[in-house]
Amino acid sequence: MKVCWFDAFGSAQDVLQRGDWPMPEPGQGEVLVQLRASGVNPSDVKKRAGAFPGLLEAGPVIPHSDGAGVIMAVGEGVSPARVGERVFCYQAQYNRQLGTAAEYVALDSARAPELPEGTSFEVGACIGIPIMTAHRCVFADGPVTGQLILVTGGAGRVGHYAIQWAHRAGARVIATASNEEDARACRQAGAEAVTNHREPMWGKAVLDLTGGQKIDRVIDVEFGANLPALLHCVRIGATIATFSSTVVPEPALPFRTMMFMDLTVRMVIVYAMPEEAKAQAVADTQAALTKGSLRHRIAEKLPFEQMVEAHKIIEEGSVRGCVVVTI
Repeated sequence: MKVCWFDAFGSAQDVLQRGDWPMPEPGQGEVLVQLRASGVNPSDVKKRAGAFPGLLEAGPVIPHSDGAGVIMAVGEGVSPARVGERVFCYQAQYNRQLGTAAEYVALDSARAPELPEGTSFEVGACIGIPIMTAHRCVFADGPVTGQLILVTGGAGRVGHYAIQWAHRAGARVIATASNEEDARACRQAGAEAVTNHREPMWGKAVLDLTGGQKIDRVIDVEFGANLPALLHCVRIGATIATFSSTVVPEPALPFRTMMFMDLTVRMVIVYAMPEEAKAQAVADTQAALTKGSLRHRIAEKLPFEQMVEAHKIIEEGSVRGCVVVTI
């Protein structure tokens, strides 16, 4: 089978390789998926660049955790009825070497849920990290009906879905975006108002949009950089659910201020979500996809031969939406 892999850390053009590998076989409790699409996420390019120094100790890595395709075979303990099932894959390259940047992947059957009919494989490759992270950020701290939620970077991979989950659940949503095209995407997803997070004092601008009402919960894409602005617009007892802090990777917290506001900070990563939270995210996603009620932003769709370019696009951070490689 054709695969893309790396056996050293570095830039995409220097370390990503393409070639043939032996076909994997499904083990106990596993399924063999013929992949049609692979999702590229920031965590994938960070791993390739060396963010996890011990990653290569067990050998070369086929990157990417997310993907979608068709089950071709099953291992012992898995119903043969699953053969032929359209599925999406998540956590394919978590605590293991073999991800979805390949024609085939063998992985735990539970990590390959059914992909509803009518949902493209490209959309399926966006579920694992973008959609499930958004779901966890929105619902980890209880129902959001009637709450006022702020989604920063609302046009991004996770933010765009977070707006939709919150809006569908009965919350009022305010979003931030840096240009009018992204602001329009936020409104189409369900945000009632949008402010520009590149403007000074944008945290106070949020209160102008809400008529002075402070935010109950925040879904945040840049915790360290955004925290000072967020403290201007969240209420006492608010929750900040964050899934990234790239610009300021080691934030300094104003502890006294946050303590006297009784704030909760929740840090979210799909891999560490409780299994029941993963199951709920999968079930809700399948239901929404069956109804066709989720909007998707696939910013780039590239062929397998352009894997290096796909990684570069993610690293540059210039696109809003998912980057998918077709196989």
